[in-house]
Amino acid sequence: MKQLLDFLPLVIFFAVYKLYDIYAATAVLIAASAIQLVITYLLYKHIEKMLLATFAMITVFGSLTLFFHDDAFIKWKVTIVYALFAIGLIASQMMGKPALKSMLGKEMKVDDKIWTQITWYWVSFFVVCGIANIYVAFSLPLEMWVNFKVFGLTALTLINTVVTVLYLYKHMQEDTTQPNDDQ
Repeated sequence: MKQLLDFLPLVIFFAVYKLYDIYAATAVLIAASAIQLVITYLLYKHIEKMLLATFAMITVFGSLTLFFHDDAFIKWKVTIVYALFAIGLIASQMMGKPALKSMLGKEMKVDDKIWTQITWYWVSFFVVCGIANIYVAFSLPLEMWVNFKVFGLTALTLINTVVTVLYLYKHMQEDTTQPNDDQ
């Protein structure tokens, strides 16, 4: 349910873009993201910081897009969000509290060296996607950018998530506690 809720604003953005234009799609994206926050809170009694940060970015850059009637703002949002994610991962790594380990470390026990590798892998991923977004957004037609944003970046993120989980699974430490069969 949560994954569906996470992608719903993006799906609505795409559908409205296809039916109308980038400005209607942007307005609906802001509204859908606000509704997503409310529904998330009602269902889980908690809203993740990343969801709040994404909503803030959508609201700021979406509002600028609508106010100035310039799609460049909403195009830049993607790269800025990826840059912030990369910076957040770097900062957490440098402070000795890797964010990915904080999120997944209870479920997946691996050496700190592996968490460091995964962190830098995701930093690289976000940087490459941010640069690719700039290229597609400002060198290719708007239609191509919308398709890239909705399908390309989403698919790349899902693929990288699967690769990450498989890599972590491969390096998981075995549980050294043995059940007591003497009872």
